[in-house]
Amino acid sequence: MDKKIAFLIPCYNESKTIEKVVKDCRNAIPNADIYVYDNNSSDGTDELARNAGAIVRYEYQQGKGNVIRRMFREIEADCYVMLDGDDTNPPEFAPEMVDLVLNKNVDMVVGDRLSSTYFEENKRPFHNIGNSIVKNSINFLFKSDIKDIMTGYRAFSYQFVKTFPVISKGFEIETEMTIHSVAKNLHVANVVTDYRDRPDGSESKLNTYSDGLKVLKTIFRLFKNYRPLLFFNMLSALLTIIAAILFVPVFVTFLKTGLVPHFPTLIVSGFIFLTAIISFFSGVILDVQVEKGRQDFEYRLQEVNFQKKMAGKLNEKIN
Repeated sequence: MDKKIAFLIPCYNESKTIEKVVKDCRNAIPNADIYVYDNNSSDGTDELARNAGAIVRYEYQQGKGNVIRRMFREIEADCYVMLDGDDTNPPEFAPEMVDLVLNKNVDMVVGDRLSSTYFEENKRPFHNIGNSIVKNSINFLFKSDIKDIMTGYRAFSYQFVKTFPVISKGFEIETEMTIHSVAKNLHVANVVTDYRDRPDGSESKLNTYSDGLKVLKTIFRLFKNYRPLLFFNMLSALLTIIAAILFVPVFVTFLKTGLVPHFPTLIVSGFIFLTAIISFFSGVILDVQVEKGRQDFEYRLQEVNFQKKMAGKLNEKIN
């Protein structure tokens, strides 16, 4: 049975490039379905995509995360290739990414721009710095080796798409995908891809500062949620050090004189140390819940795979 491949292209005002992107996708994988999800464009992006041969659908809640949530819910395929509609992600790398998903059981393939032409083509220096900070932070905190965290060029397996809980509403969605994959021990691979900057007249919707701050907040939130033991142990250690800094001088004075001249300091240090103890045990308790969540997720993966097999057998009987 032929495998069904779907291109997913989230779009907001990409009339300058969308026709070329759709045609390039068709040339890269001729038998693939090409879906363009329009996110309240006002420049005719949807009509241009439809005329180029794409299946056009709509998401009216603004934000890339909202668009991807809609895509993942509605589209059925064996492999999904997501790329931006701004012509920065050359579709000719898609066959290699699809092969890894369909034949190597990879759950998510990351299109790695940073190892090729990104720093030469991208004219926004703060984007370059931000990408490096985000990549290094996540790889350090989650002990991973993802080459490009913020790329919108990815390929996914069916089980990834149907089990990924989309929480983010905007551009922080790529960060969420990456951390989810690493934390759930999904198979992730990197494919080096070219990057080309937007053509003249095409403007990025990503705000370097506000969206960058959202990404950092997402990293902080997911680090706390996915690795609570480490997060709260670090907090507990910090509070313990602060308590010790306050307590030691008071204790030394007491040993020398038998007096406690700074009694409020002693009380404050005691409360801080109690908070450190509470933080430590909070991490222990939450880590148990996270472990239970991992077990439930594995059962969910088995359930999704079973449903997919049953649907395939039903389609074979019908055909």
